[in-house]
Amino acid sequence: MDTPSIDDLPRPSVGRLAPSPTGLLHVGHARSFLLAWWHARASGGRIVLRLEDLDGDRVKPGMAEQCVRDLAWLGLDWDGPTIVQSQGTAEIDAAVTELVARGLAYPCVCSRKEIEAAQSAPHPGQEKGRYPGTCRGKWPTLAEAERATGKPAAARLVVEPGRIELVDAFAGPFASDPWSEVGDFPIARRAGAAAYQLAVVVDDGRAGVTVVVRGDDLLSSTARQWLLQRALGLPHPAWHHVPLVVDEGGRRLAKRSDDLSLSELRTRGVPAERVVAWVARRSGLPDAEPAAAERFVHAFTLKNVRRTPLVLDRGALAELVDGR
Repeated sequence: MDTPSIDDLPRPSVGRLAPSPTGLLHVGHARSFLLAWWHARASGGRIVLRLEDLDGDRVKPGMAEQCVRDLAWLGLDWDGPTIVQSQGTAEIDAAVTELVARGLAYPCVCSRKEIEAAQSAPHPGQEKGRYPGTCRGKWPTLAEAERATGKPAAARLVVEPGRIELVDAFAGPFASDPWSEVGDFPIARRAGAAAYQLAVVVDDGRAGVTVVVRGDDLLSSTARQWLLQRALGLPHPAWHHVPLVVDEGGRRLAKRSDDLSLSELRTRGVPAERVVAWVARRSGLPDAEPAAAERFVHAFTLKNVRRTPLVLDRGALAELVDGR
């Protein structure tokens, strides 16, 4: 089943910005968020801001506020109040309960060490790293699994064999077989916190998101999210997975690269308009001069964005930082 194209979606469309406050936003994030914002505004659509802060062990104090400041510095705005993911866990927990009650998910008490041991010799045709289904069918509820084993229980979605064929509105047709790639994947962690895949699906559904523009490092997650949307009766958005900004060695930029963080660029006196123009010139607007993000809305289209990674080499960095 194909995802709809943006032309099939009702107007106005709804996009989203979804930073994770686990570190400083950098140039790669700026580019992804500008593309998402331009795409939403160019179609006359709405855009929501969601702070994905469920990974409590990695969330850093003050980073949520820093993310909001950085996005505002870039000239981006959003419709409605900021959504804080950790403040909406009741709906996510309800989805876990529903899926387990319907037999579409099940409790799992396997430790990471036990899973790694089971993964050491995958069967032919299966990838190393997939969950082999050890706990499938053992207990009807998480509470019963915990009483029977004395261990905290996670929850995993039941995944059946078979390829899922989808059409990404930017990257084009692709196929994925989650059963072979990851097996039954977690929708709630053993500590009771929601897993990323389910949280994204529930929150996108709750906000009415119809268009997702994000980095192509998340393309592999799409089939799992598609399965969860189908299980929960939620509509599938139009996905657009764009290539990442990478360094000269072809590696994705890391949040630990503080010298490329937006806050560091701001401290060094780099104006936001120069960052915006740098992204615009590499997004099909070659003559873009420093200007506010809003200036490029009407000229922007994702069709003109390159299909290869954007390399931040020394020359590109000099152009960004020094305006040369």
